[in-house]
Amino acid sequence: MKLSNYKFSLPAELIAKYPAPNRDESRLMVVHRETGEIEHKIFKEIIQYFDEGDVMVFNNTKVFPARLYGNKEKTGAEIEVFLLRELNREQRLWDVLVDPARKIRIGNKLYFGEDDLLVAEVIDNTTSRGRTLRFLFDGDYDTFKETLYRLGETPLPKFIKRKVEPEDRERYQTVFAQHEGAVAAPTAGLHFSRELIKRLEIKGIEFGFITLHVGLGNFRNIDVEDLTKHKMDSERMIITDEVVRIVNEAKERKSRICAVGISVLRALESSVTTSGMLKSYDGWTNKFIFPPYEVMVPNAMVTNFHLPLSSLLIMTSSFTGYDLLMKAYKIAVKEKYRFGTYGDAMLIL
Repeated sequence: MKLSNYKFSLPAELIAKYPAPNRDESRLMVVHRETGEIEHKIFKEIIQYFDEGDVMVFNNTKVFPARLYGNKEKTGAEIEVFLLRELNREQRLWDVLVDPARKIRIGNKLYFGEDDLLVAEVIDNTTSRGRTLRFLFDGDYDTFKETLYRLGETPLPKFIKRKVEPEDRERYQTVFAQHEGAVAAPTAGLHFSRELIKRLEIKGIEFGFITLHVGLGNFRNIDVEDLTKHKMDSERMIITDEVVRIVNEAKERKSRICAVGISVLRALESSVTTSGMLKSYDGWTNKFIFPPYEVMVPNAMVTNFHLPLSSLLIMTSSFTGYDLLMKAYKIAVKEKYRFGTYGDAMLIL
């Protein structure tokens, strides 16, 4: 498969700027792989497709307010700083992206907030855009972290072309978010409301939780035509013994195992035995899945409608099959489904 196979015409107005008024009331396209049948539903009707003993696997990562705006010393130029990950807690070191990158050199100081509440010094250039910042802060760690997050903004993807609003802090987070570390939401999980989760639970559906801290690499442009040459950024992930037990027991009884989102699909497929069983894992993954990859663990998946040429679209096609996915996307554009992070959902069976 080549990157150019994943180009399609997407009208800009179909990229969702806001979430649906209620989490579980976005639209849901149901795609049946065996028959090629396509149905149109409301998301909360997903419950119809699952029975007692089936398993849904969620990503319980939590997004932190990773986007900061500061000013450069002397010139006062506005600089966007995107926090990627904490490198050293004691020394307040963070791996960040800066924009515009060309204006920032080692030794530069950046000031954030009113009265320069927070100051950072650039101590290393890791890539052309990446930097290591040391935050200079006198207080204890908890006060520092609280200050940093108060100044930070919900890191909506750049393709959502609007200002971040207060409600985004809650809506760009799943209701089951628990372990902080993501700079992008596991978007398929955003459709699940507490009420829907309760109804699924009452019906006897089991839940498993993995943690994969979603990084910015998911939105990075793929710059190679040959997909075998694309390298994903590494992301931290944890699969516990508990979720291994839930998934493997479901496999043995031939129940449905649904990966809620691409991050869950990648996590499950990053830690699978040759016989197709899941095993526990605590480490990093940079797994990139593309056709003709054969998915071993889940046999159902929930995902959003993704943008052309994106790694998320390519990975979805490895689950549905390329031709069926492109047919579904053609219908989605015609039926005006909403695309992207805050868009509608697809259930692949």
